[in-house]
Amino acid sequence: MRRKVVIGQMIVGVTIIFLWEFLTRIGWLDSYYWSNPSTIVQTGWTAAIQGTLLQDMAYTSGATIIGFILGTLVGSVIGLSFWWSSLYSRITEPYMIAFNAVPKLALAPVLVIMFGIGFNSKVIMAFLMTVIVAALAAYSGVKSVDKDLEKMLFSLGAKRHHVFMKVVVPSSVPWMVSSLKINIALALAGTIVGEFISSRQGVGRMILYAGQVMDLNLVWVGVIVLSFLSIFMYLGTVWIEKWLLKNRKYQ
Repeated sequence: MRRKVVIGQMIVGVTIIFLWEFLTRIGWLDSYYWSNPSTIVQTGWTAAIQGTLLQDMAYTSGATIIGFILGTLVGSVIGLSFWWSSLYSRITEPYMIAFNAVPKLALAPVLVIMFGIGFNSKVIMAFLMTVIVAALAAYSGVKSVDKDLEKMLFSLGAKRHHVFMKVVVPSSVPWMVSSLKINIALALAGTIVGEFISSRQGVGRMILYAGQVMDLNLVWVGVIVLSFLSIFMYLGTVWIEKWLLKNRKYQ
């Protein structure tokens, strides 16, 4: 089945590329706006060899991954901390939900002014896009913990930190893991928006520059590069998810 899925995915991908190339060659698609795969490959190769494409990819990937890791870790700690005090969780939860409803992307100009146009503002954007999602996921895991099991452990003399480490955290892991795939996409979106606002490097800056000079081939290069980056980051989160859930089984 796995082999069939891979072969099917490859066939679909090759078919899309072939149709894209063919339809632009015969004029059914305007090659000025849609470009075509062969031209995109040539433009991308030139940008990588003679331009700064590789440095831009490293810049965008670095800001995304750092913001994703920080947001996931901090958010998970915040969500897990709600188990220690129901009063604290009830006071804090409405503010978390309210902050989650705020369009963080609208804060990008403020963050760029506060933290500058460099790397830090992009990391902060990725962090803000992920931290609340991770916190709410961890909090959902905390609320799903079996209360009867907690009471039984307390009655047997277990301390609060023992119950937290042996029951609460392992029970919350699937909930926290479920947010990883969403968070990596949000982190990348935050980084790109930060680069759109103001940046010296990054794939987002490259796309913005290409649009300003009407180089649509380079715009498509940026779009394709971001697509591949998102796929690789998604596959990385899938691997992390499998690793965490596998280790949880042996605890």
